[in-house]
Amino acid sequence: MTPSDDSAAPSWDERLRGYREQLACGFPQVGEVFEDCMREALAVLSADGVAGYLDTARFLGGMGRGVEPVLAFLEEWPPIAVLVGEAALPAVTASMHALWKSPNAKAITPFLQTLAAVARRLPSRQQLQRYLDLTQEFTERTTGSIHGIHQTFASPGLPDFLAQAPTLLKQLSISGLRNWVDYGIRNYPNHPERQRDYFSLKSADSRAVLQRERHGTLLVDKGRLLDLYLRGLWGDSTRLVPYPTDPDQQQRPLPYYDASGIRLPDVLDDAQGVSGIDRYRATLAHIAGHRRWSTPMFADNCSPMQRLAIEVFEDSRIEVLVMRAYPGMRRIFLALHPTPRAGACDPQTTSCLRHRLSMVSRALLDAEHGYQDAELLKFVRHFHETMAQGESSSEAIAELALAYIARTRRQSDQLANIHFADTEVGYRDDNRHLWRFHELSDDEETFDEQRPTPVAADVDRLPPRHYPEWDYQSQSYRPDWVSLYESLHPAGDAGDIDRLLEKHAALARRLKRLLDILKPQDKVRIRYQEEGSELDLDVALRSLIDFKGGASPDPRINMSHRTDGRNLAVLVLLDLSQSLADKVKVGASGGEQSILELSQEAVSLLAWSIEQLGDPFAIAGFHSDSRHDVRYLHLKGYSERWGDVVKARLAAMQAGYSTRMGAAMRHAAHYLAAQKADKKLLLLLTDGQPADIDVHDERLLIEDARKSVEDLDQQGIFTYCINLDRKADEYVGDIFGRRYTVIDNIERLPERLPELFMALTR
Repeated sequence: MTPSDDSAAPSWDERLRGYREQLACGFPQVGEVFEDCMREALAVLSADGVAGYLDTARFLGGMGRGVEPVLAFLEEWPPIAVLVGEAALPAVTASMHALWKSPNAKAITPFLQTLAAVARRLPSRQQLQRYLDLTQEFTERTTGSIHGIHQTFASPGLPDFLAQAPTLLKQLSISGLRNWVDYGIRNYPNHPERQRDYFSLKSADSRAVLQRERHGTLLVDKGRLLDLYLRGLWGDSTRLVPYPTDPDQQQRPLPYYDASGIRLPDVLDDAQGVSGIDRYRATLAHIAGHRRWSTPMFADNCSPMQRLAIEVFEDSRIEVLVMRAYPGMRRIFLALHPTPRAGACDPQTTSCLRHRLSMVSRALLDAEHGYQDAELLKFVRHFHETMAQGESSSEAIAELALAYIARTRRQSDQLANIHFADTEVGYRDDNRHLWRFHELSDDEETFDEQRPTPVAADVDRLPPRHYPEWDYQSQSYRPDWVSLYESLHPAGDAGDIDRLLEKHAALARRLKRLLDILKPQDKVRIRYQEEGSELDLDVALRSLIDFKGGASPDPRINMSHRTDGRNLAVLVLLDLSQSLADKVKVGASGGEQSILELSQEAVSLLAWSIEQLGDPFAIAGFHSDSRHDVRYLHLKGYSERWGDVVKARLAAMQAGYSTRMGAAMRHAAHYLAAQKADKKLLLLLTDGQPADIDVHDERLLIEDARKSVEDLDQQGIFTYCINLDRKADEYVGDIFGRRYTVIDNIERLPERLPELFMALTR
């Protein structure tokens, strides 16, 4: 933690002990990750939020379901709270209490394991509450009872549904997910096996209903693109927050913005020949225009009709200004804006105010509107005259709107029967930002969500990144299954590495000769070209002699040049698991040296070799202590030179824990993929097969590592493994195919590793 000026303030260790006592959980696995979890929680939660966080974790630890629910909650809740606000915790806790009190207590674990992935697809409290309500409804409708009085049988499909929820929400809105769930419950209420097949996406009708419910453009899929659109075109970095839409709602909510961000519907279908993404762009452009050009006005002295007219005229002013800045928006606005038909509303029986204002709104945007009403044409002309002088203002346009209302008001405008056909402009917001109030009332609800004030924390490791893990039995990913923490490796004595390099001075000289051959040359001649950059005199003279002698001359008398460069980026990934501490015999004297020490020598020689070639490269190590704590240690970054700083980190390398290989490779690919190079090589040095303390099926992590290699291939990253395990042939081919080398004679590692690298990149 940040040091305090108050000498009486408790130290970080004392505070941590207090938090641990408040947690009152004796699982040793919790102790291993508790400090990191608390640092992350203190950085994003308020004091009350931290108290609720620990209370909920204490409940999970005492309910008798093992350590997994506690670990999942401690790791997942802080990032969830950042997305949806810590005020969502009581609702989440209530859902877990309901599951605990029912026969479905086993479902708490998959509920918590997937909650973070669900929150990323439903990143607002309103949407998450819809998901929690759906889970509760699912539980009540599918939990069985013997006599119809008390629930006695757990829901067959609930655990599968919770496990598949992130996958489903990648394709469906929350409303579509509800329809998909409802179909499964209605059709398989008394068939547990079929219900499990349906909710695990194994049955044909499950996939068919999923396809039927898929529609539109999901905001969560286009969020980054729209965020860039808002930043690039409007210089606005406001957060985009989705709200749930339900096609069955009689009155659908409108977009709006407030202190917490711009609220947009979670899904939009194509409409009027405009794609869903362009509908989002129209809404964002309209709201961004309001944020740039609109000024709030006092609403206390305006009637509801006057406020409606002011909003319509101001919306039109904003859209005219948007179209001036970006003329391409005209097509989208006009396609989405309704075109009310003159005379469609009967003023004798219906309030036609909305109809008249919609006609005005259309006429203000569309020069070819075709309306003939004299008052409408008069105010359209006044509007354009006002706008011709510049941007105008909200107050000036409000005066014009009030004048229009005064000139066109009718007694029937007070009728309860209102004409709504062709009057709703779906891309416009609800204009709550336009109004201020002298006195508090229900009209000024802002629906602001209070965000917790971050508490400063001195973080040794970065917050965790969550990666999926491949389950070969179900042939699907477990979303956000692995928590990976990355940090800078501690430093030691750089002189230790210098002494290792001196030990291998003879080998270094031999490698230097090989490196000189591999070093890129500035230019290489390409001879015998019919077209080239210059004349090849030797060939040209021979062709001239042939021509003089009556033979056919060789037309390839030119030559060109190409740059002989290496466009290669490398990441060396080191397995730092406990087995590296094992000793092996080296040399004729029979002395012993640890595999870790040999790895230090080999990697030092390799790093020196790559530095000589000039290829950009990074070095990192990894080990793991269950899926909740995979550690990724940076030894050298791409921007760092090979020098004492990097050598000091290599000198401090230590062996410990286990080998969760797939997650480490996925994270390494995150950095390697960002390099601008034609070829990208991930070189993995390990001494055993993937394994971890929380995995009992040895094939599970082997298959996950194999899947990660396939994923990296799709990203254009070439993966190669140097394995020091004499039994590696039993499994390494399953992971890397033919892209591996097994070094049985480990003492030759310092020699073999640089040679292998040069062979791979020749």
